[in-house]
Amino acid sequence: MPNISIVALHEMESNQEADFFALLSEKELLKTKTGKPYIQVVFRDAFREVRFPVWSDAAIYREFRNLKAGTFYKIRAMYVVTPNFGAQLEIRRIRPVTDEDAKDGFDPILLRPQSPLPLEKMFGELQQIAADQLGKGNLLNIVTKILKEHRTGILTCVAARHHHHCYIGGLLEHTLSVTKIAAALVDHYHSTYPERRNEISRGLAVAGAILHDIGKIREYEPELGALRHSVEGELIGHALLGRDMIREAAKEIGLDPAIQTQLEHIVVSHQRFPDWGAAKPPMSLEAIIVHHADSCDALLGCFWNTFSQDTTDHELTSKKNVLGYPLLKPKQH
Repeated sequence: MPNISIVALHEMESNQEADFFALLSEKELLKTKTGKPYIQVVFRDAFREVRFPVWSDAAIYREFRNLKAGTFYKIRAMYVVTPNFGAQLEIRRIRPVTDEDAKDGFDPILLRPQSPLPLEKMFGELQQIAADQLGKGNLLNIVTKILKEHRTGILTCVAARHHHHCYIGGLLEHTLSVTKIAAALVDHYHSTYPERRNEISRGLAVAGAILHDIGKIREYEPELGALRHSVEGELIGHALLGRDMIREAAKEIGLDPAIQTQLEHIVVSHQRFPDWGAAKPPMSLEAIIVHHADSCDALLGCFWNTFSQDTTDHELTSKKNVLGYPLLKPKQH
């Protein structure tokens, strides 16, 4: 591919042609209502995502059939923005990146959005919360063991593919937030109803919050470029995979069977509804606390994700978002 200007995808202006590096984050073979085949693709870098169809009568269609989602490519294309179809890429040439591309600025980390919060600091804070609030014993030992053994996955995994915290470190950012919310809810009910303080276990609620989504590091493919489910993630789901990880750790360390059952229940019930992936609804005080902490943070993430992607000039966003209804855009106070 002869050299022309290399720019970042998110810096390209409409009708500009350039070389750039991008992640093919999604690829799907589809057909129109009349049976015409096309490929729906999504290319992205850390700050821009471009979704468009490649029609079967396009010269580049056959080449696109061989492209693999989760792969980084060097692309020559014109970036075009139209009123009816939004952003499109008119691709001239495309090839997988090579080691030689590093000298031209290719860095896979720069092509994936990343948490705005420092990853190592968040991980240390999560460990400190566990040490401070789980007491001394095997509950702390199990949580600590899981965090240490899966540190890399926790630091890099997304919390979701599309809905919320869908970037490197998103799982860690979401988990830390859910843990803080759950701990705050425990504090509220302990202080408001001191006579019922012994009915809510701080240790179980906090441990459950820390581990509620831990199965996501097995639910998603581990490659840096991948935003897709693993086979076991698709067939089993992160809640049951998380329960399995708790059982694996408990086999080595040991845990009171009643405590283990309640901890597993928090993990398998945190999504609450079967359609959302829950095996059971929350049936304990600690489980309902973790569910609402998780739901609050996930929904807030959905709102912020919608705001960042909306291009309307109205006070309300478009209803074409994950929630299916318009959202009132925040004002600076």
